[in-house]
Amino acid sequence: MKYPSLILFCLFSLSTLFAQKDYYFPKRNDLWEIKAPTTFKIDARKLQEVVDFAQRNEYSGSRDLRIAILKGFEREPFHEILGPTKKRGGPAGMILKNGYIIAQWGDTKRVDMTFSVTKSFLSTVAGLAVDHGLIAQTSDRAANYIWDGTFDGEHNKKITWEHLLQQNSDWSGELWGGKDWADRPPREGDLDDWKFRKLNEPGTVMEYNDVRVNVLAYALTHVWRKPLPMVLKENLMDKIGASTTWRWHGYYDAWTEIDGVRMKSVTGGGHSGAGMFISTEDMARFGLVFLNKGKWKDQQLISQDWIKRAIEPSKPNVNYGFMWWLNKKGNRHWEGLSENIYYAAGFGGNYIVIDQENDLVVVTRWLEPSKLGEFMTMLNTALK
Repeated sequence: MKYPSLILFCLFSLSTLFAQKDYYFPKRNDLWEIKAPTTFKIDARKLQEVVDFAQRNEYSGSRDLRIAILKGFEREPFHEILGPTKKRGGPAGMILKNGYIIAQWGDTKRVDMTFSVTKSFLSTVAGLAVDHGLIAQTSDRAANYIWDGTFDGEHNKKITWEHLLQQNSDWSGELWGGKDWADRPPREGDLDDWKFRKLNEPGTVMEYNDVRVNVLAYALTHVWRKPLPMVLKENLMDKIGASTTWRWHGYYDAWTEIDGVRMKSVTGGGHSGAGMFISTEDMARFGLVFLNKGKWKDQQLISQDWIKRAIEPSKPNVNYGFMWWLNKKGNRHWEGLSENIYYAAGFGGNYIVIDQENDLVVVTRWLEPSKLGEFMTMLNTALK
């Protein structure tokens, strides 16, 4: 008669072992709950040193982002501002442990450009399309969904959603006035070399390129048949209690027509303007849903399967997944830190870092990009 009790005890123990971690999820417009670092056995003095480091090492570019953008990408031929920009604030950030704030600095409610952090939002919209069955699988060719000429040609017709998400498609063409070959061209050669280069087989070489990212955004707009900011708002941002202040912009002339409705096609970055304009707190909410494997409280908003696939290393670049950077042993590895860390990164030092093993979300704005590894190493030291 003791066996049933033993079985129940074992089942209870297993359910406890595999239970969801006790994370805190702030309601919309609530004051985000703060806990002392010592609550989690984190060294408060060392954590303050991390905050001080972030504030001391502000991004060296101009706070007038039009100037910073034009200076930062001045070697690109024909580069110009094509979409909205905004003067930025100073350094800001939040460090969450189990969802609670254990450190914050700067104006965390201020809305600023976030540049290529936008790519991780775009990747998520692609994931939602897969979760909703609008895209059967990422190995499908984009040309099977978009038949308006965007993926015509012997080379472009081979490109899959996966190639676009991993930035190894080598899509060739022009969109919204941007030429693929003129976006971040090689250091060597000149216009003719770049324009008439031999194309790489899709999936073999990663090239960070905003024109091709914007092709993905355009293609997803046609798959969803509605503007992507609306998709993100309805399927994610409203459900995680994000504020009403974030905006996702496209270039001024980036208009397309679907079902007789004229709508804007957004960008996946901001190096010609546009992209995601968002507060530190809303970035932290976005990070928290990824820390919790796609759930906000008990509601699964993004499938765990998608998140798992999004942070798998691509073949050409072990440090890049589906528009998330990965801390694998490669050119962008932080020695001594978990290889399971992944992060969104944007021009000017904008980051959302997910550290699953330590239950951390780190958002930092306008940190000198070369200092991020040192910042994360200091934070890791504070945890021990």
